[in-house]
Amino acid sequence: MGSEGDDQQSPLLGSYASSFDPEESFQRTGTQWTAMAHVITGVIGAGVLSLAWSVAQLGWIAGPLMLIVFAGITVLSTYLLCDCYRSPDPEHGPTRNSSYTQAVKFYLGDKNQRWCGLFANESLYGVGIAYNITAASSVRAIQRSNCYHKEGHNASCAYGDTFYMLLFGVIQIVMSQIPDFHNMEWLSIVAAIMSFSYASIGLGLGFAKVVENGMIKGSIEGISASNTADKIWLVFQALGDIAFAYPYSLILLEIQDTLKAPPPENKTMKKASMSAILITTFFYLCCGCFGYAAFGDDTPGNLLTGFGFFEPYWLIDFANACIILHLVGGYQVYSQPVFAFVERWVTRKFPNSGFVNKFYTLKLPLLPAFQMNLLRICFRTTYVISTTGIAMIFPYFNQVLGLLGALNFWPLAIYFPVEMYLVQKKIGAWTRTWIILRTFSLVCLLVSILTLVGSVEGIISAKVS
Repeated sequence: MGSEGDDQQSPLLGSYASSFDPEESFQRTGTQWTAMAHVITGVIGAGVLSLAWSVAQLGWIAGPLMLIVFAGITVLSTYLLCDCYRSPDPEHGPTRNSSYTQAVKFYLGDKNQRWCGLFANESLYGVGIAYNITAASSVRAIQRSNCYHKEGHNASCAYGDTFYMLLFGVIQIVMSQIPDFHNMEWLSIVAAIMSFSYASIGLGLGFAKVVENGMIKGSIEGISASNTADKIWLVFQALGDIAFAYPYSLILLEIQDTLKAPPPENKTMKKASMSAILITTFFYLCCGCFGYAAFGDDTPGNLLTGFGFFEPYWLIDFANACIILHLVGGYQVYSQPVFAFVERWVTRKFPNSGFVNKFYTLKLPLLPAFQMNLLRICFRTTYVISTTGIAMIFPYFNQVLGLLGALNFWPLAIYFPVEMYLVQKKIGAWTRTWIILRTFSLVCLLVSILTLVGSVEGIISAKVS
């Protein structure tokens, strides 16, 4: 970075910088439309399947309202983060921060970057666990759907999911040997198409069920519980599920780094984020509200595996097959950053180790030559085994999603974006903006703590029962 940029840095910024070089080896050609597509692909996932259950716990007023509130929080968070891409000026600054952790290190220093890395990798690891649980549930749902179609809707049709979790793990052990993101564009495309397919089917089936019933089920207070304490835990858990469904802070700066300029990347990204969140929120409201309207107090935890729908069974099978294909690819999308982070660290730590750095060429019939590395095989296999093992111990869809949402919502979507914005804009302590943003962060922290407690209680209750 040039001397002019150095002069304008605050002390915290001086410890880390990435220079802007107009003659970079690649061109940024992204537009508002491509950014919107990336955001929607990154946001709409397995979390959408739990939203009907979340609305059912909160009721007809609080449920839709919380979906809108979390959408608003996500908009504010992304607006703060968009301005942190360039520095010192958010539109024309010479320094780019092309990843979330890079931005945290640039603005807040090494210590905060280490904490951010911990939360980021924990978030990605947790998604792997959730995806294993969801994929196994979908395989079981296909079996049950076919069974109900043949034996009748009152048949027992009970199937376990442990075997399918193991099978999903074996598939991921093989898939995890894909070297890096540059070799898996096709996987992301397939995952995105599948995501839209099953979410649209869930929405359509919910709407059709409401029409079939000829009435809107549900109540203002939501599903009743045996006592007040249980109701409170379920409400907090529902908030955690909604928190899991929305934020995409970890990938925002990577998306922004693909945009061409002019216009300034932060302006383009803000427009894209607003449009994408509006589309996503509309989709979430439809899925959540139509699901609750269709089933009322019987709303399942997972809209497509809880068997509120029995027919058409082939469409339910197809939707669950889409879920499985999405999660097979999605697992790798969320795991590859962890693989890259750990393997880069080990490579720097042991530069002379053959185990770490030596590659072997493997040639299988009818397939191109494949580069194998012992570190990659051992670490990635252990990683997949660990996520599979935890999923088998805690196979609880709604509770696990709530826990992940609670753990990561405040630090990644609120705290770090707020703190980076305060540093970048040089906002002084106890000014009006400082007070508003810090109050906003504190309120979100309290919400995260409550949802964390509710989700942990839900996991313990499910395990004990």
